[in-house]
Amino acid sequence: MSDFIKSVKQENGIVIIETNGYLNNTGGEEISAICYEKMASGQFKFLINMAGTKIVNSIGVSIIIEIIEKLQEVDGKIGYYNLAPIVSKTFNIMGLTKYSTVFELEEEAINGL
Repeated sequence: MSDFIKSVKQENGIVIIETNGYLNNTGGEEISAICYEKMASGQFKFLINMAGTKIVNSIGVSIIIEIIEKLQEVDGKIGYYNLAPIVSKTFNIMGLTKYSTVFELEEEAINGL
């Protein structure tokens, strides 16, 4: 596990990735590596717990968009929860919320995905 990826677990067929730190190119690449590995083994639902991530940049967001595009090809889904207000605003501005879902809490996210 890296410094950015705090944990990876599964619940109800959903891969839950907990992040910690700056979602930039390095963090985005770490998330995408996990998602693509899990997709190769037939898992297509992902949640990202961003409680430990207080800032994102455009490169990190663009990597998330690439993941969304690949998930759309296989009818997969991705969602996020525990977003800091600035991260939530950035996701809205960058258009991520049109193709993925933001939740408040893990239980809500698992039930909603």
